[in-house]
Amino acid sequence: MTVLMSRRQALAGTLLAVPALAWLTRGAQAAAGPAHLAGVVEAAVAPAMAEHGIPGLAVGVTANGERSVFNYGVASPESGRKVDDRTLFEVGSISKTFTATLAAYAEARGTLSFSDAAAKHLPALAGSSFDRISLLDLGTYTAGGLPLQFPDDVTDEKTMIAYYRRWRPAYAPGTHRLYSNPSIGLFGYLAARSLGGSFADLMEREILPPLGLGDTYVRVPNGEMDRYALGTSRSGKPARLSRGVFGAEAYGVKTTAADLVRFAEANMAGATPEGTLGRAVAATHTGYYTVGGMTQGLGWEMYAYPTELETLVAGTSPEMAREPHEVTRLAPPRPPEAAALINKTGSTNGFGAYVAFVPAKRIGVAILANKPYPNPARVKAGYAILAALEARPTVNP
Repeated sequence: MTVLMSRRQALAGTLLAVPALAWLTRGAQAAAGPAHLAGVVEAAVAPAMAEHGIPGLAVGVTANGERSVFNYGVASPESGRKVDDRTLFEVGSISKTFTATLAAYAEARGTLSFSDAAAKHLPALAGSSFDRISLLDLGTYTAGGLPLQFPDDVTDEKTMIAYYRRWRPAYAPGTHRLYSNPSIGLFGYLAARSLGGSFADLMEREILPPLGLGDTYVRVPNGEMDRYALGTSRSGKPARLSRGVFGAEAYGVKTTAADLVRFAEANMAGATPEGTLGRAVAATHTGYYTVGGMTQGLGWEMYAYPTELETLVAGTSPEMAREPHEVTRLAPPRPPEAAALINKTGSTNGFGAYVAFVPAKRIGVAILANKPYPNPARVKAGYAILAALEARPTVNP
C-alpha cells in the first residue's frame, strides 16, 4: 500500500523513470517556484498527456501560501495557441464545491437551514416527494436516487419542476448516495432563491470577488473569450459546454490553474476569509456520512490523512459516481478536520480537472486539462505532486 507520508524514495524513482517530453511547452512559473518542483510536476503529468492525447494542461501548486503555475501544450488545437497563466478551463463538477460554498453562505446568513424541506424554498414542489427531502439530502446526493443527469426532455424550469413533481425516491432520503447533477443543482438553485437572486449573479458578486478569484467565471465575459481554451472530446472533436438546466450549479465554472489553487488556499487555515463567507467556506468541510474510505462534505470529498493512493482512486472511480451506495450517517456531523486530504474531480465533454489539498500541511494542487481523461490518471498525478510538496523541508528555494 502506498501512503502519502512516505513518498520520498518512490517519487525520486518516478522522476528517473519518466523523462521530460520535448514536445511539452512549460510556461513561466510563479516567482519563487523552485526548479526541482518543475521537474516533479512535469514527471507527474507528462505520462497522462502522452497516453490520453491531452492537447493542453495547466498545473497550480501551493505550499504555505507560495503559489506556482506550470503550463503545457496548447489551449486550442485549432489555432495552436499555447496554454499560459491566463488560460481558462472548464472544471466540470469541481463547480459543485463553489455551489456548496454559496449554499453554506446562505445558511450562514440565515436565509435557509440545511434541515429545511426542499419544497419550503420552491412552493411548486409542495405535495411532492420534496416535502420529505431536505436541502442537506440534495447537497450530499442522498435524496433517494436522483440520477446522474436529467432526462433529455428536461430543458427549462417548467419541465424541471414537472420532472421533480413526478419523481419518486428509490431509497429513504439520507440512506444512499447516488452522485447526481439534478440533486446538487437543485441545492444551488434553492440556495440562490433564498438569497433573492440568480445563481450566476450571486456567485459573481458574493462569492468569487471576496475570495480573490478574479479569473473565475460562471459566465465568461465576451472580452475574455480569447482566453477560453477549446476543449477536445474523447473522440477528438472540439467541445465546449452547452447550456443545460442547472448546468451553472452542477458543472459550469471556468477558471485558471492559479485561481483554482487560490480557491484551495481559501479552504485552508490561514487563508480562509473572515466573517460570514469564511464560516461558509469552513462549513463545506463538515462531514455528513462515510462511504468506503470517503467522507462526504458539501461538494468536497474527504479522506483521513495520511491517505493511501488506492483509497483515493477508489473514491473517484466510475462506480462511485454511477452506482448507489448505502452510507453510514455521522451523527452528529463531523466538524472540519485539518488532518484530511480534501479533493474533487470534474469533467465536461471537452475538459478534465482535479483539485486536492491538505489543510494541516497547507499544500494543494490543481490540474486543468482541455480533454476529459480517466480520474485515476489525475489522482495519481495530483498525489505525486502533493507528496513532493510535503517532502520539501521549506518552501523557500
